[in-house]
Amino acid sequence: MENSPGLPPIYSDTRVELAPAKILTSFPINTFLENLAIAPDNTIFVSNHEVGKIVRITPDGNQEIHATVEGKVSGLAFTSNGSLVTTGWNADSIPVVSLVAPDGTVETLLKLPDAIFLNGITPISNTQYLTADSYLGAIWLIDIAEPRASIWLEHPILARSSTESVIPAANGLKRFGDFLYVSNTEKMLLLRIPVDSANQPGEPEIFVEQTNIDDFAFDVEGNLYGATHIYNSVVRIAPDRITTIIAEAEQGVIGSTAVAFGQEEGDVYDGRSCGTAIYVVTNGGMFLPPPTGVVPANVVRLEVGKAGYPLTSE
Repeated sequence: MENSPGLPPIYSDTRVELAPAKILTSFPINTFLENLAIAPDNTIFVSNHEVGKIVRITPDGNQEIHATVEGKVSGLAFTSNGSLVTTGWNADSIPVVSLVAPDGTVETLLKLPDAIFLNGITPISNTQYLTADSYLGAIWLIDIAEPRASIWLEHPILARSSTESVIPAANGLKRFGDFLYVSNTEKMLLLRIPVDSANQPGEPEIFVEQTNIDDFAFDVEGNLYGATHIYNSVVRIAPDRITTIIAEAEQGVIGSTAVAFGQEEGDVYDGRSCGTAIYVVTNGGMFLPPPTGVVPANVVRLEVGKAGYPLTSE
């Protein structure tokens, strides 16, 4: 596959098994779609990062503004009652965690002046979430019931190799079994952290080296589906650490940023309901434009033939 000049050729010898792909909907050039969360009826909520918009997309691809955050919005995760927890910055560039009600009303839950760059977010219990701080080299624990925030884990392996680097370090994070997996995009590492019965972290370890993962999702068998951002692809990393490319630029995933599984009830494929597709959001190459220039941002559906792993056991 072709990459922009100067990128390390980390996927040049990676096998390719393209998944059936369909562009569900597109956004104008220079739209930075950062993250997504998918409701039980398969409505997709995406974060339009730079303009602070959360967009609601119906299963047939219609777009509607769901909420507007004063500032920027990054990560999205659902609460048990259908609200969205979001990470980002407020209009004063202070990191914040917000709560977006089902009707689109936005409430600032927490201001985190000690944070720097809150990014991916994932639930770890019914009211608690973990969010990666891409520039602090840490993971925050957010309790939306209190509400309060504290450092869950700070570790050099979660940090950038230099504070001069603009590339996010700790970025996406998801739990599978007794481990929390975290991508360090700046160091091209996929990490995993043991999580005990009290949801406390153990020592991080490297799971895969030389892989450029932004955000990602797991299927029930433990395969990880990762957006490679500037590598303009989606990869599947199996439990045995073998990587396979399942989508490339031609499938519409230029500048892929995040992945989520569709939901059982509303996801129809070949006339049948199933939850075996992933949805990928992109920025069209805004961070590192392809030779053709920045393209429209897409939401792309990839049929992977495996059911998604639940985000929580709640």
